[in-house]
Amino acid sequence: MQLLVTLLEQYGLWLVFVNVLALQFGLPVPAYPALIVVGGLSARGEFSLPEVIGVAVAASLVADLAWFLAGRHYGRRVLRQMCRLSLSPDGCVRQTERIYERWGPPSLVIAKFVPGFAAVATGMAGAVRTPPARFVLFDAIGALLWSGVAASLGWIFRDAVSDVLAVLAQAGLWGLAALALALLAYVGVKALQRYRFIRTLRMARVGVDELAGMIRRGERPLIVDVRSPASQREGRIPGAVWIDDHAFEASLLASGLEIDAAGEVIVYCACPNEASAAQVAKQLIRAGFKRVRPLAGGIEAWIEQGYAVEMPVEVA
Repeated sequence: MQLLVTLLEQYGLWLVFVNVLALQFGLPVPAYPALIVVGGLSARGEFSLPEVIGVAVAASLVADLAWFLAGRHYGRRVLRQMCRLSLSPDGCVRQTERIYERWGPPSLVIAKFVPGFAAVATGMAGAVRTPPARFVLFDAIGALLWSGVAASLGWIFRDAVSDVLAVLAQAGLWGLAALALALLAYVGVKALQRYRFIRTLRMARVGVDELAGMIRRGERPLIVDVRSPASQREGRIPGAVWIDDHAFEASLLASGLEIDAAGEVIVYCACPNEASAAQVAKQLIRAGFKRVRPLAGGIEAWIEQGYAVEMPVEVA
């Protein structure tokens, strides 16, 4: 364990860089403990506090710019992959859209402090074509605040950090095992939360080819779009009506939809595992609709198969 303490003292800045880079790329590895520890060690004079913060900001910008460029190139498709990689709940895409639509690039200043938002906010910024200069400005400010708080806490409570390192050094291999178990427990809890969330969404899906066939045959299923207004501006399935999944009852009432127990209802979104679509489908069933299914693959699968979309005149 003394080796670990020595490595922290000698390679603290590299540890910070790699740890923050991995976190911002979406891996489920906490970076605040390392920032606090290295911030505390900076009080010994091996490196300065501004160096610690600067390295963390640099690592954040490298990863965030990569996601930003991926978002500009691949659009919202990249957001689904980010959610899967980070083990965040699948609703993170919808939550991020809602926050980013309201506040725009300035929301990046607090993005890293909001669980589930930081993981996809950078990709979202690219997907909605945020100007690169504005992205870098607000993202850098956010990274500076986020890393500065952690490193400063370590420096302020440097005596406590030194005491913890001393205890770990005395614990030897047992201390190293405890740290490894703590990291595994953190990842395990996140994975369990994701698994339990996905289980709640289990229900029959309808494929895009089946839906297209229903439309061609004139069966006229009720198609419900639960994406954000900004997403719908990129096009929606012809004839779809909008329901706001975060204001379900009011939105359902405003839509004027009449309950038809025999009619087919297809709900779609643009999120991992059709999370928002499945949640709204369950709400529609509780409201009295009987035949409700989410669209497998959502709007992306519909477009990938070459089916037409229409541009809404106005999204409320």
